[in-house]
Amino acid sequence: MDEQTKLEIEAAAFRRLRQHLIEDRPDAQNIDMMNLAGFCRNCLSRWYQEAANERGIEMDKEQAREVFYGMPMSEWKARYQTEATDAQKAAFEVAFKDNVTDKQG
Repeated sequence: MDEQTKLEIEAAAFRRLRQHLIEDRPDAQNIDMMNLAGFCRNCLSRWYQEAANERGIEMDKEQAREVFYGMPMSEWKARYQTEATDAQKAAFEVAFKDNVTDKQG
């Protein structure tokens, strides 16, 4: 497979993942995704932002989230985010430290 085809397939897979998480399964809570898989929609939007920044495109966290979510984060939260339980919050503290905080150093 040539590099351009590989790039196009990877991009298509990313678009399909985004569609699944945003359109097909907005009920899947970010906190549960983070606790189970070590990443969530916010991680994907951050990786998008980092890729843009690496290419000289200025984009902040909120802009990247709006691109990824297809709406402002405040709107997404109002539509789809539920209140996290104490158990979810405790698990998140561990998952965030293991998967995000330690990786940014």
